Amino acid sequence: MAGMTFAQKALAAAAGRERVEVGEILFVEPDVCLSHDNSAAIIKTFGSMGAERVRYPERTAIFLDHCVPAADERYAANHKRIREFVAEQGIVHFHDVNRGVCHQVLAEQGLARPGGIVAGSDSHTTTAGAFGAFAAGIGRTEAASIWATGRLWFRVPEALSIELAGEFPPGVGAKDLALKIIGDIGADGALYMSVEFSGPAAAGLSVSERMLLANMGAEMGAKNAYLPPDEKVERFLEGRPEPYESRPLFPDEDAEYARRLRYDLSEIEPGLACPHTVANYAPVREKAGTRIHQALIGTCTNGRIEDLRAAAEVLRGRKVARGVRLLVFPASSEVYMQALKEGLMEVFLAAGAVVMNPGCGPCLGAHEGVLAPGEVCISTANRNFKGRMGCKEAEIYLASPETVAASAVAGEIALPPAYGKEASREG
Repeated sequence: MAGMTFAQKALAAAAGRERVEVGEILFVEPDVCLSHDNSAAIIKTFGSMGAERVRYPERTAIFLDHCVPAADERYAANHKRIREFVAEQGIVHFHDVNRGVCHQVLAEQGLARPGGIVAGSDSHTTTAGAFGAFAAGIGRTEAASIWATGRLWFRVPEALSIELAGEFPPGVGAKDLALKIIGDIGADGALYMSVEFSGPAAAGLSVSERMLLANMGAEMGAKNAYLPPDEKVERFLEGRPEPYESRPLFPDEDAEYARRLRYDLSEIEPGLACPHTVANYAPVREKAGTRIHQALIGTCTNGRIEDLRAAAEVLRGRKVARGVRLLVFPASSEVYMQALKEGLMEVFLAAGAVVMNPGCGPCLGAHEGVLAPGEVCISTANRNFKGRMGCKEAEIYLASPETVAASAVAGEIALPPAYGKEASREG
């Protein structure tokens, strides 16, 4: 009998079983149920179910992050109802408009832990898999069911193994790798699968890089994305709240995978997701010179302190091109404070960027940076379908913080300076 994948082990443990098989339906009690501004809609569904009390208020985490502060009366009313519900139900983990993007704050609050089961009414809940959790996006009705009953069913997914080796060239990072993988396998290449990263290079990735890869798992169609927890995860979680016990789990060496892929990081180059799908991959060099009107650095994908440092390094001593708007969104207030301490905000402002409050903002086209017809944006976000940033007649390219910063300075899609310097040396 073959060994078990991480997903099998995590769901087996949550169900109180020694072993489960792919395809089995299991009822489990998540350690955390995440929701955000859409909590207003979930509250309505919760009430229509006849439910009166949240079963586990201590396991419920609600964040206001998608349109913060509220941009119109509708959002303001929704936020008001959510705050009232939080008070009525005694919700333990509530984070208002001043805290930042839910997936980043979830990690900062110690709610993403090895072996944990995290269910969230946002597709990028997979981000928590960077900490060795089974983290899956669910619908609003499912979230309401967890509030009411404390549990939810999952089908044990097949698994995709992605082994990483080598080291990134200068100017290349995890975002470039993620875009390359999605370009190779497609937006549904890991549909309802457990994407499980491994290999020596996976262990070499920072927590920030792991969060990016797990986050982008959603863009492959994954149910969850997992990276093995280690001392880097332990250091990140040290001193943070511990709402539940860590339970590190690792796939067996003889685990059975539906598919295996291997990437040598030294072969990855700066990449793009071109309009209008994340799977429309192209190397930056092939699209260099494409005019842009807006550049966005931030979101749950690339708004962490490492991302801001990388962007600031490109922008230091340079100016954003005339006619280009560069928006910078730190992923959380914690990241914002760290960036202030390191002087990164001075770099952004000196370059001509607009630094915004932590939140999702323009990523989903709800607030602070909506595009106009005919405009082109290059963004560190995770989605670029038509209308994603508020306008169906605009175009969105996705790239790394280094590529976005370099493009903002050039006024057109451009290679990161560090990568270009290495390329010229080789030539």
